[in-house]
Parts: sequence; structure tokens; C-alpha cells
Amino acid sequence: MQDKMSALKQAEKEEVMNIKQILNPVDGSEHSIHSTRYAIDLAKLLDAKIILMHCHARFPIVLSEPYFQQAINEISKTSEELVEPFIKILEKADVKFDIRILEGTPGNKIPEVARIEKIDLIVMGSRGVTDFTGLLLGSVAHQVLNKADCPVFITK
Repeated sequence: MQDKMSALKQAEKEEVMNIKQILNPVDGSEHSIHSTRYAIDLAKLLDAKIILMHCHARFPIVLSEPYFQQAINEISKTSEELVEPFIKILEKADVKFDIRILEGTPGNKIPEVARIEKIDLIVMGSRGVTDFTGLLLGSVAHQVLNKADCPVFITK
């Protein structure tokens, strides 16, 4: 009987800590830099892969050519420049990672990507670039906590 209980407890531990994919949404803020460092530490500890994610503003739909393409190019360029320092941090840390740059609101896109990619853990900053003083938790982090199906690790 004791052996069965011990085996059950071990199986429960393995189930809880089976984290193989970590989603790390970033917005360029100091909080997101800290979250990437935590994601790296966890990825190394758990032998997990990091999905680095950035959400940019929606593409304007009322512009005609050539302005529409110019707007797309500018938004894409800004997004790529924003994630570049994070890519360098991840490469230097020598962890497995992929990158997702998506259009849309982060509070909705992060939980959606977590479901689609079968993410085991989301690691994100408590506040983003707006950093409203007095808020205990940023609005995006709050939305993700309420909408995500997987655990969410909030960093400061």
C-alpha cells in the first residue's frame, strides 16, 4: 500500500512539473526584460522551449496603396526592432526558442496563442510600457490571468 501511495505522489509531481513550452510575451519594457530572464532560468531548469511573443497594433484598414503597405512595413520594422534585444538575450543564454510577432491586443492574443501552441506556462511582466503607478497589476497581466488556461508566472 505504501509503495502505491509513493508511486501516486511521484506521478502527481511529474504531471505538475511537466513544463516543456514557456510563452514569454514582451513589449520592450523593463518588466518584460525581467520576465525573459526568469523564463530563461525556468527553461534551463526544466529543459523547456521559450516562445518569445510580441503583439503589435492592428494594421490600419482605411489606408489605400501605397500607404497601406508603408504602414505594414513600419509596424513590422518597429516590432522586429523591439524583439531584437530579447533575441540576443535568448541566444546568449543558449536556450531553445521561437518567435511569434502577431497583430492584435495582447490581453486577448496571449491566452489565444497559449491555447493554440499548447503552452505549459506563461511568464510575463506585471506591468508593461504604460506602467501606471498605483496599479498592483497591469491590465494586460490581469486579462491574461483571467483568460489563460495554463499557469501564469508574473514577474516584477
